[in-house]
Amino acid sequence: MASSFKDICPVDVGPVYEGERIRGKDMQLEFGGPNVKYKFELVQVRDAKEIEDGKVSVVGPDIKDLQQGGSYPLGILVEVAGAQVEKDLEGVLERRIHEFTNYIEGVMHLNQRYDIWIRVSQSSFKKGLNSLKYVGNVLARLYKAEFPIIEKIQVTYITDPEKVKEMYEKALKIYEARDARARGLRDEDVEEFYGCVLCQSFAPTHVCIITPNRVSLCGSINWFDARAAARVDPKGPNFKVEKGELLDPVVGEYSGANAAAKEKSLGEVTRVYLYSMFGHPHTSCGCFEAIAFYIPEVDGVGIVDRNYQGPAVNGLPFSTMANQTGGGKQVEGFLGIAIEYMRSPKFLQADGGWNRVVWMPSYVKERVLDAIPENLRDKIATEKDVSSTAELKEFLKAKGHPVVEHWKAVEAPAAAEATAEGEAEMTVPELAIPVEGVPAIGGGIQLIFKNVKIRADKLIIKRVEKSKK
Repeated sequence: MASSFKDICPVDVGPVYEGERIRGKDMQLEFGGPNVKYKFELVQVRDAKEIEDGKVSVVGPDIKDLQQGGSYPLGILVEVAGAQVEKDLEGVLERRIHEFTNYIEGVMHLNQRYDIWIRVSQSSFKKGLNSLKYVGNVLARLYKAEFPIIEKIQVTYITDPEKVKEMYEKALKIYEARDARARGLRDEDVEEFYGCVLCQSFAPTHVCIITPNRVSLCGSINWFDARAAARVDPKGPNFKVEKGELLDPVVGEYSGANAAAKEKSLGEVTRVYLYSMFGHPHTSCGCFEAIAFYIPEVDGVGIVDRNYQGPAVNGLPFSTMANQTGGGKQVEGFLGIAIEYMRSPKFLQADGGWNRVVWMPSYVKERVLDAIPENLRDKIATEKDVSSTAELKEFLKAKGHPVVEHWKAVEAPAAAEATAEGEAEMTVPELAIPVEGVPAIGGGIQLIFKNVKIRADKLIIKRVEKSKK
């Protein structure tokens, strides 16, 4: 494949470059990412008369015009036409921007929709990759090769900050319209689900199971999109998944989903719960929009998205939790999710749904506020309310969050059991235990426990006389 692109691109092109990571020290520049607010990618179906086949444009400064090491806004608009190109395919074709861009040597593309992150390496820049037009030429050729139904294609890169911002607002409305269409459908209403393995170049064992009530983790492919993709590209990354037998309606375990996950992960994943982050949670890729994470200190669930700056309420930044969550692993208590999934009636159904959510960034909360039950809206904390799990616990108590009742339900039997057995229990704000015989600076080490509960059948307190020197 590499040789067939020599006439339109100064660097190699091929699937071998998928999964290539470009670190900050090796990049020429980046578009989008966590340091840039306005960025998007959008595919629109047009009438053939509206576009010029093969035209690639850059509106604003190009790669060669921008400072090395900088982060810049970017909008990608791909317009396609063809007698068989349906509107339903827009989301599917849009997601392939990720795959096709990653085919280019020295170009890294992450995420999707309004959250794209693209880096160009210094080495490829030195080889001549100094214009986004090269990237657009590759996209145009790959689209036509992969989707013969596309008769005409036009690609536009927008780097002018004001124009990116203007188009960004329009793109958000288009994404919302697509998502709204799928909200009226339920998992029980369809005969089949769909799968996606587009991210296996980054997460080899990840298999995304897409249902009406569970959009892809990246948030860009709903059930309608996946169905359309499987029909027009049967050998592509989207495929039909037989529902099979419903093994557990609460956690959302289907025999067909299990079989698909096992086959596509080459046996690494054998069971998948679609509505729970415990037991056998859905695998996570790396392009997920947000992470749902368990907070044991309050027995609740927090949610943090990739745009959140600084540590979440559990003290961990998104990047650290993403490393724990992604890669196609099943990690109990950490689950990659799409923002749209938070609107689903089956959102973490087995774990308590919204009654279990205790913390999220304020802007995410505002975005999905209409999906949060009204009686819970002021009981879910944000970074504006608390900055630690200790503060979170007090906040939840003061607000009367549903998880507090669960604490009481758990603590009551434990207290009764302790009394029945004649045990003593006390809470110690801070307990320092010296460890003798261990050499360390200062004459030894201490194990310090804060806010611990101690239970004992017998407590003996002795005075220890200090030796006189």
